[in-house]
Amino acid sequence: MTVRKWWEVQVVAQPEQEDSIFWRLQDFGCLGMATEDRGTTLFIRSYVPMAGMSWLDVSSLALWLQQDAIAQRMRPPQTRIEVLDEEDWATSWKQFWHPQEVGDMFMVYPAWYDPLPVPGRLVLRLDPGSAFGTGSHPTTQLCLEALEMRLGFAPLEERGITFADIGCGSGVLSIAALLLGAAHAYAVDTDILAVEATHHNSALNGVDGDRLWVREGSIADIPEAVDGFACNILAEVVVQLIPQFAQLLKPTGWGVLSGLLMDQVPMVAEQLERHQWKVLTIWKRQSWACLTIAQNL
Repeated sequence: MTVRKWWEVQVVAQPEQEDSIFWRLQDFGCLGMATEDRGTTLFIRSYVPMAGMSWLDVSSLALWLQQDAIAQRMRPPQTRIEVLDEEDWATSWKQFWHPQEVGDMFMVYPAWYDPLPVPGRLVLRLDPGSAFGTGSHPTTQLCLEALEMRLGFAPLEERGITFADIGCGSGVLSIAALLLGAAHAYAVDTDILAVEATHHNSALNGVDGDRLWVREGSIADIPEAVDGFACNILAEVVVQLIPQFAQLLKPTGWGVLSGLLMDQVPMVAEQLERHQWKVLTIWKRQSWACLTIAQNL
């Protein structure tokens, strides 16, 4: 059997550079990002499959990280690139990821920990596998908190909704919606590895297979209009998807958008308004933003 290999991108930077570095790594296609706080410095590891990615391609990533820092008038980060086999990749970043409280209702547990019951919190177990999404990134946390506000405090009779997770990654948002009481969730991603990770994580959390529908694809592949959706993807992709939101949602439906830097919000908001969508709330964490939207009826 062929051993799959990965590029491991190691970045040492100033703590205030974390947001821009995460954005750059995600935009490049890196997976399984982990951050270690070393006091005055930040150590970030991220991974990208070697298949179809040359040394020159990955080296250009280091150059972009330097250019980003210079544009922000910060000290350029130090970047180191190594090669890992699949087995080494699967375990190397796990040592930096620990159980974490998110919002008022969730406790996110890495799958390799034995979860302990936490009074008043829903335990959400995750193993991202080869997909992006551990629940530790600010945009994912903002989405979880937005779902919590939308579903967690709603009357029981209003929780049995249908939900869509667009660009599901590890499935964290669709599984969270089901744990909060959604009746059914649809999860789609253009990456087959994300589909596999979502199936795996739904089983980890004891989600009934009849409640979670997972496919490789995008909005057009969702078989029915839903009550709510979340889309935690890069801003440029969100803008491309906005014209399709109307076919995704019921007329009284709502959406949660993230993966956006604060300075990208005006661009996204302009496109939403152009397609008759109203921004209900804007939440911020560090330099990241999360929008909740509804149709401008």
